[in-house]
Amino acid sequence: MSKFTIHTIESAPQASKTMLEQSLKSFGMVPNLHGVLAESPNTFEAYQTLHNLFESSSFNAEELTVVWQTINVEHGCTYCVPAHTGIAHMMKVDGALTEALRNRTAMPTAKLQALHDTTLLMVRNRGLLSDAEMEAFFTAGYGQQQLLEIVLGLSQKVISNYVNHVAHTLVDKPFQQFAWEK
Repeated sequence: MSKFTIHTIESAPQASKTMLEQSLKSFGMVPNLHGVLAESPNTFEAYQTLHNLFESSSFNAEELTVVWQTINVEHGCTYCVPAHTGIAHMMKVDGALTEALRNRTAMPTAKLQALHDTTLLMVRNRGLLSDAEMEAFFTAGYGQQQLLEIVLGLSQKVISNYVNHVAHTLVDKPFQQFAWEK
């Protein structure tokens, strides 16, 4: 159980209240992660900003899901994997892709496999990619922009995954059906 406060709009620091109100409008609820992040308005704002920037990147819904879930699974985030499974369903991402990511099996296309592999290498090697690894990514049809956008997605996920680890954030009720363990 979390020892961190999961803030409501009423209990949150003043600087977080508007962001929580926006969460309520966007999701019809205040996700527990957002309630935890509200304790630090700057961290909450950074997370929200990175999320919005990554979501508006050049990646489509499948590619966003590949980057998010590759990182979530590698980091062992038992909050974010179920949440992003539900989000992927809402984004109409094929369930087979979501299950492959959750279970660490092959991606349905060579291009998505290259995205998954490169994202995983970025996480495991802390951004240190060999020339051959970058070339494989570029040969699959991605460019420098997308490589930098993986870094953007990773930045967002470091905040959420690490906060969930230290806070032991409880999975929100709508996503409990997608429970996951490493």
